[in-house]
Amino acid sequence: MSCTQTIEDYALRSIGIGERLLPRSDFTLCEQVVLIGSGLIWNVYFGLLALGFGFILAVSVAMAKAAPAAWVRKPAEWFIFVFRGSPLFIQFFLFYETFVLLPKIGIDLNLGFAEITIETRWLTRAWAGALIVLFLNTSAYAGEIFHGALRSIPRGDMEAGDAYGFTGWHKFRKITFPTMLRLAWPAYTNEAIFLFHATTLVYFSGFPAWQQKGDALYYASYFADKTFNPFVPYPILAGYFILLTLAVILIFGLVNARLNRHLPQDRRQKLRVRPQVIR
Repeated sequence: MSCTQTIEDYALRSIGIGERLLPRSDFTLCEQVVLIGSGLIWNVYFGLLALGFGFILAVSVAMAKAAPAAWVRKPAEWFIFVFRGSPLFIQFFLFYETFVLLPKIGIDLNLGFAEITIETRWLTRAWAGALIVLFLNTSAYAGEIFHGALRSIPRGDMEAGDAYGFTGWHKFRKITFPTMLRLAWPAYTNEAIFLFHATTLVYFSGFPAWQQKGDALYYASYFADKTFNPFVPYPILAGYFILLTLAVILIFGLVNARLNRHLPQDRRQKLRVRPQVIR
């Protein structure tokens, strides 16, 4: 089979498009590169959606933690403490077991005129359940990053907003949010990189790969088991993630330059990528 034919058959296999059966023997380098790259689609899916929705929740959690009212502040503090205080790997297993129990227990929604039983079996699928775990986990870490940036906003910036007559939402949109984002962005970039790396843990979690539609590590492990040679598929996997990390650095670097465009060159914050070895 030519490499072109391999790409046509397996490039989108991880999302159910193309050849259904995996190659069984005589594995070529092209097959390994294409299939592992196909699985990377799921890692990008987990990372992008968890990062996108997590950003919204993280900003809300940061604002809640900075609130003077205890009934708003305490839930945010406990949310951050629980998800930052427990390993991500354990969170995967706990959520999976919870989602498995939900269909057995059943969730009934009483609308008054009718009672609906909510179907929850789909939560045990990796595309939903694992995404929820990653979303909550990154929201807690990013929420703490944004909260630290929120407390670091120079008082002079806030006083300047007061002098211009900014109040409430207008002050938040014009002063507080942009400044918080600018201060937090270098650290948030590192969190984004780690999140994409953490998507490989989905393979080890209890969430199954449905119909062999697994992530990049799923296919790398498949080839390593079949060939008894881990020194081909795993370096390919590492190469893909290095390219993915470079893409994140490039995109976040452009955003960072945009956020700091009003500052003199010597005062602009530069991205310092410091990938975490362990959560």
